[in-house]
Amino acid sequence: QVQLVESGGGLVQAGGSLRLSCAASGMIFSVNTMGWYRQAPGKQRELVADITIGGTSTYTDSVKGRFTISRDNAKNTVYLQMNSLNPEDAAVYYCRATAARGRLYWGQGTQVIVSS
Repeated sequence: QVQLVESGGGLVQAGGSLRLSCAASGMIFSVNTMGWYRQAPGKQRELVADITIGGTSTYTDSVKGRFTISRDNAKNTVYLQMNSLNPEDAAVYYCRATAARGRLYWGQGTQVIVSS
């Protein structure tokens, strides 16, 4: 089992920044890719960004140039630096870990609210 705990969400004005953190514990040796997903009310959960254990990252088009995903393998933590936030970024952000044999683990989510 892998446990994921997110933090760093909150209320921010449009144009502002937030940094999300996701700390992993448990069978972390089995984790390869970690990522951030988000789900806004009435919408499907979508990938925001992910990063492999080797540091290769991918981003959804709408956040490229504004968000940066990073990973500290020594601390078993993945971060999402979010800059130039706009109201369309408001959602519950979830951390996801992909472990051996494709097993997926999710955090409980952290809310991001962007005021215009």
